[in-house]
Amino acid sequence: MKHALLLALLEALQQKPGAVFLLDTHAGPGRYDLDGAEARATGESAAGIARLLATTPPALAGYVDLVRTLGLYPGSPALLRARLRPQDRLACCELHPEDAGLLRRLFRGDPQVAVHRRDGWEALGGLLPPAETRALVLIDPPYERADEMTVLLQGLCRAHRRFPTGVLAAWYPIKHRAPVRTLHAAVRESGPRRALAAELWLRAPLDPGRLNGCGLLVLNPPFGFTATAQGLLAALLERLGTREAGEGHEVIVIADA
Repeated sequence: MKHALLLALLEALQQKPGAVFLLDTHAGPGRYDLDGAEARATGESAAGIARLLATTPPALAGYVDLVRTLGLYPGSPALLRARLRPQDRLACCELHPEDAGLLRRLFRGDPQVAVHRRDGWEALGGLLPPAETRALVLIDPPYERADEMTVLLQGLCRAHRRFPTGVLAAWYPIKHRAPVRTLHAAVRESGPRRALAAELWLRAPLDPGRLNGCGLLVLNPPFGFTATAQGLLAALLERLGTREAGEGHEVIVIADA
């Protein structure tokens, strides 16, 4: 879901010829071997990207074709790099030394991509605002800390203060509704002119011990993105859904000044 929506955001920004700066704050290694031991141990891909590769809904054709073209399983840095125009540039931040090394090898010698071994939260202050007038920032932390939602809100607010016109996209897990409602309310109170959340859940979000779905929070969504997101979410649910009670999707308008 995250990657399909991310590419839709970038496509919307690239409707104009001006350069776009892309920032991936928690980039990871850039690509993943789904046949490797770690991937086989979880088996997550069988219920996700493998289903889309086997039968691709038309709304997701662009994303899935790109996955096939790039090989392995491309993370957000590889997907974004594949969609860069000559005037665009990408900055990837990764603090973990091994993942940062893999990312550097992936983009070695690439003049349009900068890899920083640095804390992604700090980078929101250090790399914004960019020289370009338009930017897309992806915030996708590992959610290993108990206070990660609070840290996410602080990071979003910091980035929005430094670059109030930038498109900020933050992925978050949905386990149960209370933390998500709190996040949406806090974003609304922080004062962005426009913000929405695109959410997909494969079962009722009632169990705080289980990942039941996920969302992408977007500040300054481009024109037309709401309708695009609704179509992508519907296609994803149709292909990935289990028909379990409580599954669904929604685009929630958080602020629309």
